[in-house]
Parts: sequence; structure tokens; C-alpha cells
Amino acid sequence: MARSVNKVILIGNLGKDAETKFTAGGTPVTKFTLATQRRWKDQATGDWKEEAEWHNVTLWKQENVAPYLTKGKQVYVEGRLRTSSYEDKEGQKRSYTEVVCEELMLLTSGPRGGEEGGGGGYERPSGGGAPVSMPRSAQRTQPPAAPAFEPGISDDDVPF
Repeated sequence: MARSVNKVILIGNLGKDAETKFTAGGTPVTKFTLATQRRWKDQATGDWKEEAEWHNVTLWKQENVAPYLTKGKQVYVEGRLRTSSYEDKEGQKRSYTEVVCEELMLLTSGPRGGEEGGGGGYERPSGGGAPVSMPRSAQRTQPPAAPAFEPGISDDDVPF
């Protein structure tokens, strides 16, 4: 039997704050959009071109990460593609593709922006659900209070 692979690895910036909702059975589902960018040189004009690709990401059973997944944050996402279909209000069949996140790593630290991270201090939380790597400080149930002055990324700094 032939083997197949469904694997996605993305590094990008969040387009808006993540939202966590709960299924009827009480399972938390966190959803967010992630923008990745591609840059290339146009052979005809010699100009550099850039385009953004948007990805819908779904993370199951990790309700405590949403306060850390805020607009502009850079994250590493590893998972698989899943395509679903539904009928809209007019009866038209629609489909959408999402990344089902199995591994998540925050590449910028703190709950609301801040310094660039990406190294030590990451660990896998224990318990059920998909493995999620995040800073040890994010393991708390309440995010720490934001400092009075925050020299990190603001909404004006984010290109999307």
C-alpha cells in the first residue's frame, strides 16, 4: 500500500486576535488567521514584488493560548490540511480549507507583543490534546498584566 503525507509548516503573522469557542460537548476550539508572505523579483521590470497568502488555522483543546495569539504576533504552525464543505443560505455548495494545528510555537514573546523570541524557554504542556509549544509564562491561566510602556509591535507597525 502506498503511503501519503498531509503536512503543513507555516511561519507567519496573525491577522487578528485568536478566538476560542466551545463545542456542545465542551471541547475548546481556537481559530485564527495567519498571513505568510512571498517576495520575488519581477524579471520584466526588475522590481521586487510581494504577496500575502492567508491561512485559516484551527487549534483543538488548548483554550489557554488565545490571550497570547494576538494580531501581529509571529508564530510557527505545524499541522495538516483539512477541506470541508457546506451549503450556504442560497443553497450553493461551498468549501473551505483550513490548517488543523498540531504544533504551535510563539515566536514573539509576551501576551501583547514585545521582544523577538524563538529559542529557549519552550516546553510541551502535559495533558490531553494536540501538543503545543509555548513559553513557560504562557502556561498560567491568567496572562500577566501588560507593562505601562510597551516598545513592541503596534497595530500601525503590522503591514496587513
